[in-house]
Amino acid sequence: MARLLFGLGVAAVIFTIYAVADCAFFDRTRIRGLRRGWWIVVILFVPIIGPLLWFIIGRGRANRVGSARGRTMAPDDDAEFLRQLRDDAAQDERIRRLEQELADLDDDDPAKPSKPGRSQGRAAGEVSSDGFETGGDTLGTERKRPDAPDAPGEAGPSGRPNG
Repeated sequence: MARLLFGLGVAAVIFTIYAVADCAFFDRTRIRGLRRGWWIVVILFVPIIGPLLWFIIGRGRANRVGSARGRTMAPDDDAEFLRQLRDDAAQDERIRRLEQELADLDDDDPAKPSKPGRSQGRAAGEVSSDGFETGGDTLGTERKRPDAPDAPGEAGPSGRPNG
């Protein structure tokens, strides 16, 4: 009889230790009833019933796929999906309007030639739209970079001007 009681006592201690470890490492979003610390107190101070309560009540089940929270619905029934579509359409419309305004502003620029590729006939020393100074030739092949070492400009990192 003593061996049986000793064996049951050892089994109860092992069951309690297992329940405490399970409670300590269990995902806190799935714990039901009490907080984790209170469950550990119940498990330790109520010998056999505490661990049983933990496994029956405190240990929540894993969220199953297809539950109410992760339920799949048709796109026309999902209000969040429809709201996102409206927001996307409104944003696309704003972008299209802004691009049109930018294109209109670019067309109204008097310094820019009417057609891109027609840079012939510029005067010598005139700066083109890409920031390069054109020479006097009609093809615009002689260009000087504004940041070239021989071009006059602001003082560089050494403190001396470039020109």
